[in-house]
Amino acid sequence: MIQKTVMAAALALACTATTQTYADQLEPGDTYIISRDGHRIFRGSHQIYNRMAEGLVEVTYCQRSYWVRYATVAWTQIEVDRGYELRVEYNRGKGWRPICANPEEQVTLADLGINEDPRLIIQEDGPLVNPISRFAAISKSFGSGDKAKGSYHATE
Repeated sequence: MIQKTVMAAALALACTATTQTYADQLEPGDTYIISRDGHRIFRGSHQIYNRMAEGLVEVTYCQRSYWVRYATVAWTQIEVDRGYELRVEYNRGKGWRPICANPEEQVTLADLGINEDPRLIIQEDGPLVNPISRFAAISKSFGSGDKAKGSYHATE
C-alpha cells in the first residue's frame, strides 16, 4: 500500500516538474499568447514581441502594437478551432498577468492579406510563395538570363 502511494506521488511530481520546467524557460517580461482548454489547463503558447525584427509583422492586440510571426496568427486560428481559449498574457516572473482575451478576433490571417489554410502558413512559417516562382528564382540565380552566353554550346 505504501509503495503504491509513493509511486503515485512520484508520478504526480514528475508531471508537475515537466510543467514547471517549461514555465522556468519563459523569461520575466515576455509577452505570449497562451492557449488553455476548458479546464484552464495550458495547451500551448507563442511569444509576441515588443520590437520589430526580420520575419515579423506588426499587429495590434489589446490596443497595443506587437510584432509576430505569420505562423503565430495562423496558430491562434487553429487553437480556437480545437476549442481552446486564448489570451495575451505577460510573464511578470512570479506568475502570469492577463492582458486581454480573444486575440484571434483581433488579428486574423485575412487582416494580413492571407487567404491560405492556417496549417500551411504554420508549416511554411509565412505566406506561401508560388512553387513555380521558387524554381524560377533558383534558375535565375544561376544565370543572367542569356542561357548560352559563356557556355560550351554558345554560338559565335
